[in-house]
Amino acid sequence: MPQYMLLLYDNSANLRKLSPDEMQKAMEKYMAWSKKPFVVASNRLAPDAGRVIRSEGGQPRAADGPYSETKEVLGGYYSIEAESYDEAVAHALNHPHSEFGGNMEIRQIWGTANAQTA
Repeated sequence: MPQYMLLLYDNSANLRKLSPDEMQKAMEKYMAWSKKPFVVASNRLAPDAGRVIRSEGGQPRAADGPYSETKEVLGGYYSIEAESYDEAVAHALNHPHSEFGGNMEIRQIWGTANAQTA
């Protein structure tokens, strides 16, 4: 069955507006969603900026980052199984991330059933 990544992006200011009670309820919703039968894996990313590897003159170089001109950051991901993009989108539309002003990108994982080979 095809697998898809749901990449969760957020403006961290959205979550900072939540009270501790609201934050606890939000985390419970995320955890419940991660237990759905079509979810293969999920992880929250650490709040640091991470590192980026860039090629300069054919040589890899590690640097702090990635940095961008946006306040939106990649905060975590889910791997899910779905018969099609339409089904993956239908699952994503029910994810609690949207309730908190977050955005999601859906991408099919290369090499899973029916993935594009070109």
